[in-house]
Amino acid sequence: MITVTNLHKTFDSVEVLKGISTCFDKGKTNLVIGQSGSGKTVFLKCMIGLFKPDEGEISFEGHVYKNLDYDEQRELRTQIGMVFQGSALFDSMSVEENVKFPLKMFSSMNITQMKERVDMVLERVNLKDSHKKLPSELSGGMKKRVAIARAIVLNPKYLFCDEPNSGLDPQTSILIDNLIQEITREFDITTVINSHDMNSVMEIGEKIVFLKDGLKAWEGSNKEIFNTDNKAIVDFVYSSNLMKNVREVYRHQQI
Repeated sequence: MITVTNLHKTFDSVEVLKGISTCFDKGKTNLVIGQSGSGKTVFLKCMIGLFKPDEGEISFEGHVYKNLDYDEQRELRTQIGMVFQGSALFDSMSVEENVKFPLKMFSSMNITQMKERVDMVLERVNLKDSHKKLPSELSGGMKKRVAIARAIVLNPKYLFCDEPNSGLDPQTSILIDNLIQEITREFDITTVINSHDMNSVMEIGEKIVFLKDGLKAWEGSNKEIFNTDNKAIVDFVYSSNLMKNVREVYRHQQI
């Protein structure tokens, strides 16, 4: 579990995060949603240690990050996997070399052990025959799966994904969503996903935190969204007539 308490962050006198408190459960897909400028990217970067909060605490299984010494923080970072918005693969490296990179940086595995681990995670993301391909030879969905394989190769306790469906077609987005959810449950990971994708919210949003103007405006599950009267989340999620109709159908079925 990741627990966030009263998180504040300011840049150039502009307060981006204004006292956010929430928690993200182990073994669940936790989504952070909100409009551009709501603070969700800064929020994610604070959680993974790229930004230092001005106030507040972030704790991992009860261990407050800012209270850890250098070695303890470094050890925690080895337990964090990250899927970046643009996949962030090394263009000059093969798929196998990209996935192996964290093992060479942070593990004490020998060459045989690293190969076995790389083979295992690539097979898990359905890319077992893509070891020698370069990123330029991959589709957008394949790049995302390589990024997921690299993120889980160290067997992390925590997985962060920044807009994992960005630039993907709807069908591929569903495949990536399902893969992330399967891996989360299979390895009992605490997964946090920044997303604009309402299909992701509805399909895999076991816990949703909605940010608005640097504040937590709502939190709940994808099922609770259908029944909430919170104006901020209703306006955001049901901005299209299609989503409004989906909500009305769901509510009618519950009567």
